[in-house]
Amino acid sequence: MMKLHPIIDLLPLSLFLFLLLFPNVIADLSSDRQALLDFASAVPHLRNFKWNTNSSICTWHGVSCSSDGTRVVALRLPGIGLYGPIPDNTIGRLDALTTLSLHSNALTGNLPSDITSIPSLHFIFIQQNKFSGEIPSSLSLQLNFIDLSFNSFSGEIPTTIQNLTHLTGLNLQNNSLTGSIPNVNLPRLMQLNMSNNELNGSIPPSLAKFSASSFQGNSLLCGQPLTQCPSFAPSPSPFPSIPPSPLSLTPPSRSPSVLPASPTIPENHKGKKSLSTRVIIGIVAGGVGGILCLAVLIFLCCMKQYYTKRGVQQRKDFNGGGSPKQTEDFSSGVQAAEKNKLVFFEGCSFNFDLEDLLRASAEVLGKGSYGTTYKAILEEGTTVVVKRLKEVVVGKREFDQQMETIGTVDQHRNVVALRAYYFSKDEKLLVYDHVPAGSLSTRMHGNKDLGRTLDWESRLRIAHGAASGIAHIHAVSGGKLIHGNIKSSNVLLTHDNNGCISDVGLIPLMGFPTIPSRSAGYRAPEVIETKKCTQKSDVYSFGVLLLELLTGKAPVQPPGHDEVVDLPRWVQSVVREEWTAEVFDAELIKFQNIEDEMVQMLQIAMTCVANVPETRPDMSQVVQMIEDIQQIDSGNRPSSEDNKSRSPTSPTP
Repeated sequence: MMKLHPIIDLLPLSLFLFLLLFPNVIADLSSDRQALLDFASAVPHLRNFKWNTNSSICTWHGVSCSSDGTRVVALRLPGIGLYGPIPDNTIGRLDALTTLSLHSNALTGNLPSDITSIPSLHFIFIQQNKFSGEIPSSLSLQLNFIDLSFNSFSGEIPTTIQNLTHLTGLNLQNNSLTGSIPNVNLPRLMQLNMSNNELNGSIPPSLAKFSASSFQGNSLLCGQPLTQCPSFAPSPSPFPSIPPSPLSLTPPSRSPSVLPASPTIPENHKGKKSLSTRVIIGIVAGGVGGILCLAVLIFLCCMKQYYTKRGVQQRKDFNGGGSPKQTEDFSSGVQAAEKNKLVFFEGCSFNFDLEDLLRASAEVLGKGSYGTTYKAILEEGTTVVVKRLKEVVVGKREFDQQMETIGTVDQHRNVVALRAYYFSKDEKLLVYDHVPAGSLSTRMHGNKDLGRTLDWESRLRIAHGAASGIAHIHAVSGGKLIHGNIKSSNVLLTHDNNGCISDVGLIPLMGFPTIPSRSAGYRAPEVIETKKCTQKSDVYSFGVLLLELLTGKAPVQPPGHDEVVDLPRWVQSVVREEWTAEVFDAELIKFQNIEDEMVQMLQIAMTCVANVPETRPDMSQVVQMIEDIQQIDSGNRPSSEDNKSRSPTSPTP
C-alpha cells in the first residue's frame, strides 16, 4: 500500500497541470458564452434584439462558431444601434475570434486593446462609429484587414503596423489622426486609405505606389503621389542672372513666363534657305514615290482578299453552309490531302483521328470574336469542344510554336485543357476538353429557371478557381504570357462550380481584334487607348469579373443592345454614397453572415480595377487574398440548400 502513495500524491499536481495546459477542453464554449453576455449587458442598443440563453450560442444572431461548434470565431452586429463604450474584458475574452464586424453603429470611447490583440483576429470592421482616443498599439499579427474609418481616432498611427505582414487592407480615412506616417513595408498591402486626417510630413516611399486619393485631405502631407515636398536648400541654378525665389510650401510654377529666356543663336539666313529647298525637294520626291508604292500594295492586298473570300464563299455554297444554324459542319475548309494531320499533345488519352472528328455531329455552343465553338460528339461517345478560328494572322510555324506554348500552360486544373489542333491554309481547329456545366455568363445571366442560383460559397469557389488559372497563365513562360480576353463567357464551370479559364493564348494568333461590344466592359482603360494587352490589364478584367459575381450585373448588355455597363464606375458611385449594400446581388442578400466577406471581396475587386496599372496587384496576390476569405469561418458559410431549408417566417434571435 505504501508504494501507491507517490502516485496518489501526484494526482492533485497532475490535475492542476491538465487544467492549466488544456483549459479549452472544459471552459471554451462556456467562457465565450459568458463574454458575449457580459458584452450585451454592458452595451445598450436601440434595436430590440435578444440572445436566447436557452439555446446554443452558435444560433445567436450575429454569432458564428467553428465547424466543430467548440469556439466562437465571428461576431457580426453591424447597424443594430449599439451605442456607448465597449468595456474591457468582454469581446477581448473571445480568444478564438477571427472576424469582428461592428460597423455602422454609435459606439464611443476608446477601442479596447484586448480586442485588437486577440491572437486569432484576421478582420476588424468598426467603421462608421464614434470611437475616439488613440489606435491601440497592440495588434494581432494575423490581421488581414483593418477598417477604422469614419470615427474620431486621434494621435499618431502606431508603428506596430509594420509587424502586420499579412495585412492586405488598411482604411483609416475620416478620423483626426496626427503626426507622420510610419515608414512601413507591407508587401501584401493592396488597399490603403488615410485621407481626411491631420497627418503631416512626407509619404514613405514604400506607400508611394498608392493613388493620391489615399492621402488627400491632409494639408500638411507631401511627397509622391501628392505634391513634391519643399526643399530647404535650393539647388544651384544654371542661370545665375535669375535670383532664387523665396521658400514656399506651394510647388514651383511651371508658367512659361518665369522660365529663363533661351540663349540667342545667330542665324545664317542664306544657308538656311538653301538647305530648306534641298530638304523640301527630297521630301516631296520621296513622298510621291512612297504613296505610289503604298497604292500598289493596297491594290494587291484588296485583290487577294477578294479572291480569297470568293473561294471561301464558293466552298460554303457547295457545302450548304451559308446561313448560321444551331448545328453546323466545321469541316468544309479541311483539305483532302491533309485529313490525317490532327496533332495531339503528349499525354492525351483521346483515341480518334481527324476523319472521326469531321464525322461527328456538331452543336454550336457560341460565336465569339475569335471564332465559333462547337460541341462535338464522336461515334464512340467521346465529347469534345472544337473551336474554329477565324482571321488567324500567323503562318504555320508561328501557329505550331504557340500551340506548343498553350499545351504547357493548360496543365492546370483551372485551365481548360487543349488536347489537339489542326492547321491548314483555310481552316484552323482547336480541340479542348468538354467542361459540362457551361460558362459563368450563361449560369448568371441565362435562363435562371434552368438551374439553381449561385450561392456565395459557389461564387467564392468560382472566383478562386478563375484567379488560380490566370495566375498560372501569368507564371509560365517567364511571366510573359497574357490571356487578353478574360470575361465570364470564358470562365467554364465544372459540376462542383470550380472556375476554369478557356481561350488561353489566342491573341498572338489573331492579332488585337476590334473590341466587340460584348468584351468592351472588361477592357482596362489603357488597353482601349494603346490596343495592347498586359498582365495588369488581365488583372483589371478579372476585377470586373469579380464585380459581376458580386453585383449580378453583366458589364455588357444582351444581344441587340449597344450600351456597355461600366461596372467599376457604377460601383464606385454607389459606394461613394455609402450605399454599399445596394451594390450586391439581391440573390446574395438573403443569405446570412456573409456581408463582411462580400465587402472584403468587393475591396479586392476595386483594387484590381484601379485606373493606374502599376497599383493593381499581381494575380498570385489576388489568389492569396481570396484564399484568406475562404479560410475564415468556412464551416458556417450558408449555401443555397441551407437558405431553402430556413423558413422565411422563422424569427431572428
